[in-house]
Amino acid sequence: MVKNGNLDSLEDISSITVDMDRLYSATHEEIMSGLTTDVYFLKTRDVLRRAGKINTPVVAEFFARGNGVYAGLTEAMQILRHKNVSVYSLNEGDTFTPKEVVMRISGPYSEFGLYETVLLGFLASSSGWATAARQCVEAADGKPVLCFGARHVHPAIAPVMERVAMEAGGCSGASCMLGAKLAGHNPMGTVPHAAVLIVGDTVELARFYDEEIPEGEPRIVLIDTFKDEAEESLRVAQALGNRLYGVRLDTPGERGGVTAELVREVRYRLDIAGFSHVKIIASGGLNPERIRVLSEAGVDSFGVGSYIAHGTPRDMTMDLKVVDGIPIAKRGRLPGIIENPRLKRVK
Repeated sequence: MVKNGNLDSLEDISSITVDMDRLYSATHEEIMSGLTTDVYFLKTRDVLRRAGKINTPVVAEFFARGNGVYAGLTEAMQILRHKNVSVYSLNEGDTFTPKEVVMRISGPYSEFGLYETVLLGFLASSSGWATAARQCVEAADGKPVLCFGARHVHPAIAPVMERVAMEAGGCSGASCMLGAKLAGHNPMGTVPHAAVLIVGDTVELARFYDEEIPEGEPRIVLIDTFKDEAEESLRVAQALGNRLYGVRLDTPGERGGVTAELVREVRYRLDIAGFSHVKIIASGGLNPERIRVLSEAGVDSFGVGSYIAHGTPRDMTMDLKVVDGIPIAKRGRLPGIIENPRLKRVK
């Protein structure tokens, strides 16, 4: 049977039916029940039950093989909060080094062993996104970085990515509505090129945009759709005047992308025309190296998508280090608890 909605034995698999007329992403209930874990952890429950050892007290430690920015703890605690275990962990947003213990769980193996796959997945993916976001934030050196990565990942995980990019990575905002809300922010963004193309003129679009969006929201206008970016910047600035907060450069790679030379020209022409208050926002294939170059050229804030979304997951591992009070480990690992004074008790 499925105990309290959770998988308990290999026999439970045969009783589960899956509706194929659905999105393929796992529901929250499926994750919490253990259905997204590897099947061998369910087999392990049956084997340990037969051996009379399913409730053996253990200590498990989690570490990564590389360095990075730690994230995923918030979701991991959704699994562990009602379990009879104690948990020590780094804080979300802390940096870690290779092989450093980032989380430790103590308690009966039956309480959390089934969820090894899930817990590692939370930490691995989230830490990868947080690390990529932090690299961009550090490259911007105090200038705002917004996460625009939702279009580069499956929509089921887009809000996870954008939340950790802000909460652990340090991004100032995000465009994905759910991701921003989960981080306690309002989503940020202007309008896409599609709106400019349909209206047919950048200045006309800017006027409609100014009339429609609420007061207090910055007026930021894309200026690379139809004409030269410097020319469009001046046209939009002349149309909106002091109401224009900024112009966004998103020049496609087919036209050379956003370059330092382009940024300097736009900045120069805006300044000599009396629009020094207008900010320059850059987006489109940005990475830490390009952020540094464009920041020096005069960009005031950055929208980063693919670099954060494609952040390499940190290869996380969970090892049992103490079994029934006895230090133990598989070959190649050191038995017993590896002390890390940076860990704090979170449960």
